[in-house]
Amino acid sequence: MNEIIKKNGISYGIITGIVSALITTTIYVVDLNLFTVWWVSVLNIIIYVTIGVVLLSKTKKELKGIFPFKDAFTTYFISAVIGIVIAVVFNIILFNFIDPSAKDAIKELSIKYAVEMMQKFNTPASAINEAVTKLQESDQFSPIELIKGSVFSIIFSALFGLLLALIFKSKPTQE
Repeated sequence: MNEIIKKNGISYGIITGIVSALITTTIYVVDLNLFTVWWVSVLNIIIYVTIGVVLLSKTKKELKGIFPFKDAFTTYFISAVIGIVIAVVFNIILFNFIDPSAKDAIKELSIKYAVEMMQKFNTPASAINEAVTKLQESDQFSPIELIKGSVFSIIFSALFGLLLALIFKSKPTQE
């Protein structure tokens, strides 16, 4: 594997993981309600897309424009996996060892938010009660659930990485 690809993938993966931990910490410190607000998720996605674009732009430049699809995807995927692993480890530590009561508070806020949304869409009371029961029984911040979630994050990141690799790959040269 090319050293530039490896170095940039690892460096930006660490940056992504640290940014994720800082975002989570900021939300945790400022207001737990922000964990249930849609625009925070949109802002997170914008931040992660920006990091990915910067990563691939920088790597392509360092490779002097010779950036095959496989290399572009590999660079992004290394970064994404490292970032996800750091974020998951941080969340496991924060919500299971440092402050387990925070996950209970977030669960209650999530249930309240879900009920409000379902009521806005005139969802029958029986469906709302069933949803609330399922939410109360789940522990979205348990290590197992966080690891399961990371698998889906890696799959989504791989799909997104394919798209970015298509955009950033170098164009074939005509001979």
